[in-house]
Amino acid sequence: MASSDKTPGAMPPGGGEGETLGKPMTVGQHLLDKGAQMMQSLKPVKEMQQHACTFALYGHDPTRQIQTHHYLTRLNQDFLQCAVYDSDDSSARLIGVEYIVSDRIFEDLPPDEQKLWHSHAYEIKSGLWVNPRVPEMIQKTELQNLAKTYGKFWCTWQVDRGDRLPLGAPALMMSPQAAEGGRVKPELIKKRDEKYNISTDSLKGGRIGIGEPESINPQADHWKKTGKGFAIDIESADMKLRAPFP
Repeated sequence: MASSDKTPGAMPPGGGEGETLGKPMTVGQHLLDKGAQMMQSLKPVKEMQQHACTFALYGHDPTRQIQTHHYLTRLNQDFLQCAVYDSDDSSARLIGVEYIVSDRIFEDLPPDEQKLWHSHAYEIKSGLWVNPRVPEMIQKTELQNLAKTYGKFWCTWQVDRGDRLPLGAPALMMSPQAAEGGRVKPELIKKRDEKYNISTDSLKGGRIGIGEPESINPQADHWKKTGKGFAIDIESADMKLRAPFP
């Protein structure tokens, strides 16, 4: 069984179900953090300009589906990097990272690399990708751009199976799709819609006019034509040590 698909052993003792292991923060730690915040720039974090809520499926087991919260930084018009959390609360856990590239960049990637990426057209057009509390008219141009992009999402903390620590190897995720095996469970959508007081069906209807790529590269969403996903194995390897000085 691949490492990213393997259920971890017994958790270390401590903490309640669904809680991250560890002791509560002390007053001293809070003071230290506040002081550091005032003296440091935290420039990369401040470049996160958007929050998107959507869904992701495990590439090795699409029956496992999670709601995700992407905090996006745009490095240029063709590349975004996203810190992915399990919620939008102050106690949210960082569960992975997704890189998003334009179709122009994606087409130049090697075929074997393209197989690790997923398309976003369906996710955008179907109303699954939302920027909470941002009116559709304001984000329309961004949605049109995102519909023609591809993403690679590594999940580093499988919180949906109850892991209270980021254990094991990362798991490659895939985006929702209209094909069998790629549809998001209705109960997950309903829960999200109720939280943000939105209607995914209404959003879908309003996004009919968003353009799609003339054709989605067949190397992306590799599982749709092969029925197979990807999982990571961890193997022991000889270290490449620096040669000793003469």
